[in-house]
Amino acid sequence: MKRMAKNAILATLASVAMTASLTVTAPAAFAINRVDCGRSDFTWVELHFSGGGAEDWCYANRGEAGIRGGAWLDKIHTGNNRVQWFGDGRWQPAQPINKWTTFHFPNHPGGVNITAIRIV
Repeated sequence: MKRMAKNAILATLASVAMTASLTVTAPAAFAINRVDCGRSDFTWVELHFSGGGAEDWCYANRGEAGIRGGAWLDKIHTGNNRVQWFGDGRWQPAQPINKWTTFHFPNHPGGVNITAIRIV
């Protein structure tokens, strides 16, 4: 009798554990990455650097990515994403820029500082 009760309890615990493992979902991954700038649905930023030079960087997927120091924005195109940039000690703008929006900024040092970008 004790053996049957022990087996019943073990079977119940195994069933509860199995059910719990099936109902728990994994948290969303933050896997932003740089990609080639060949598609309009990617986030596209045109950057200038205080050491000289300009570069176009494109991003896909949700998350945050740092941008080396001394950079400022010339242009940002959100593509099929909602986007913010980090500059002057805060995420800007307060509400992310909507999908399919392009912003142009002044092309001079100190115009719009950027140290990170976030796709939300």
